[in-house]
Amino acid sequence: MKIGNILGVQIRRTRAQFIGQSFAGCWVVALLGFSGYILHFNSAPVGFLFLLVVVSEAILCGFWQATVVSILACLCLDYFFYPPYLTLNIADPQDWVALGTFELSALVVSRISSREQRSSHEAALQRTAMEQLYELSRSTLLINLHQPPGPQLTQLIRRIFLVEGVAIFAANSGRCDRAGDWSDDEVDLAKECFFLNADNEDPENHTSQRLLRVGTNTVGAIAILGSLDSLVTDALVSLAAITLDRCVSFENESRIEAAHQSERLRAAVLDSLAHAFKTPLTAIQTASSGLREVGSLNTPQTSLVSLIEEESSQLNVLCTRLLQTAKLEAGQMSLGREHIPISDLVSKVIREQSGRMAGHPVEITVSNPGLTIEGDCELLSMALLQFLDNAAKYSYPGEAVKVAAWESHAEVLMSVHNVGPAIPISDRERIFQRFYRSDGSKDMAAGTGIGLSAVKMAAEAHHGHVWVISDAQEGTTFFLSLPQTGGSIQ
Repeated sequence: MKIGNILGVQIRRTRAQFIGQSFAGCWVVALLGFSGYILHFNSAPVGFLFLLVVVSEAILCGFWQATVVSILACLCLDYFFYPPYLTLNIADPQDWVALGTFELSALVVSRISSREQRSSHEAALQRTAMEQLYELSRSTLLINLHQPPGPQLTQLIRRIFLVEGVAIFAANSGRCDRAGDWSDDEVDLAKECFFLNADNEDPENHTSQRLLRVGTNTVGAIAILGSLDSLVTDALVSLAAITLDRCVSFENESRIEAAHQSERLRAAVLDSLAHAFKTPLTAIQTASSGLREVGSLNTPQTSLVSLIEEESSQLNVLCTRLLQTAKLEAGQMSLGREHIPISDLVSKVIREQSGRMAGHPVEITVSNPGLTIEGDCELLSMALLQFLDNAAKYSYPGEAVKVAAWESHAEVLMSVHNVGPAIPISDRERIFQRFYRSDGSKDMAAGTGIGLSAVKMAAEAHHGHVWVISDAQEGTTFFLSLPQTGGSIQ
C-alpha cells in the first residue's frame, strides 16, 4: 500500500510538471501568433519564431512537450497567417509541411539535448565520484592506526558515499564491524563473503559483497547496502583493502617492536646481573681454593669444596657466556683473528668439558690433522663447548657422543652427534632463538635457552651458520659451518 501511494504521488507530480512546461511553451506561441497578426507579419518570420520556440521547448523540456507546442504553432499559422484568415483549414498542405518541420526539429534537437544532458550528468557523477574517492583516500591516511580500522572505515565510507550501510570483516582480527541500517539476515554478509571467497551482487536488495584483496592476499571482505556505480565500488574496495592491510602491517610492526624492546630490556637486565654475579663468584672461588689450601679437610669436606669449585666454575662460564652474547648483539665485541688448529680446538674443549661428560664416551674424528681455521678461539671454544654440553644433557645414559670435523669445499664443518630424544621439526630453527627451549627438552635437563643462541651469534660473527638434524632412530647432530679462510671477521 505504501509503495502504491508513492507511485501515485510520483505520477501526479510528473503529470503536473508536463502540463506546466507545455502550457508555458503554448502561451509563448499564442502570444507571438497574436502579436504577429496585430502587427501584420507574414507567415515566414512568424514561422521562424515558432520554430525557435519549438526548439527551445525541446531543449529545455523534451520531445513530447515540444510536440504539443508544435501542434499549437501549426494551428496558429493556419488561423492567423494562411488565407482564408481567422479560419482553420487543416487540409492545407502548408499546415502539414509546417507540422513536419516542427516535429522533425523537435525530435532532432530533443535527442541531441538528451544526449548532452546525459553526458553532462554522467560527467557530474564521475566528478562527484572522484571527489568522494579522493576524500576517502585522504581520510584513510589520517585514521588512528592504534585503534581497530573496521569501525573507522565503515563510518568513513557511509558518510562520504551516503550509502545506507557498510560492513567490513577483517581476517586478521576475525571481527566484523558495521555502520548503518542492517536487517537481521544481512548482518553477516561481509563474513559470509570472506568464507565463501566469492564476490556477490544483489541488485534487488541493492547490496554488494566484495573480497578485500591486496595482491593475491585476501585481508577481509566488505558489504555495501546502497546503489553505487560498479567502477566506484571497485575503487572503494581497493582503497579499503589497502587501508586494512596498512593497519595490519602497522599492528604487526608494533608487536615486533614491542617484542624487540622486551628482548633488549631482558638482555640488559641479564647483562647487568652477569656483571653483578662476577664479584661474588670470584670471592666464592677464592674462598674454596683457600679452604683446600688450608688442608686438614676430611673426605666429606673435600667433596663439598670440590662441588663448590665445580658449580661456581660452571656459573662463571654461564655469566661469561651471557656477557659475550650481550656484546655480540650490541656489536661491541672485537673478535680475535688467529689461526686455530681444529684438532687443538677440539681437544681443548673436550678437556674442559670432561667433568660433565660422565657416562658418555667421546669419539673424535678429524679428517685432516692439519686443518685450521681463522677466528676467535674463545668464541669458537664456547660454541663447541655448548654443543658438547647439550649432547651430554640430552643423550640416553651410556650413549657415546661423536665429535667430527672435516673440510667441505671452502668451508670447515664441525659436528657433535648424540643419541637421544628427537627434536621436533617445528623447533629446529627456534631452538637457536634466545630463551627458547623445546617442550621435549624442558623435562630432561635444566637450562636457560641462552647457549644455542650464543652459538648462532658466534657463527654469524665469523660469517658462518649453524643448524641441526634430528631423528628418533639416528639421533641428533648439531653442525657448525665456518669459512675456511675466515673472511673478514666483524
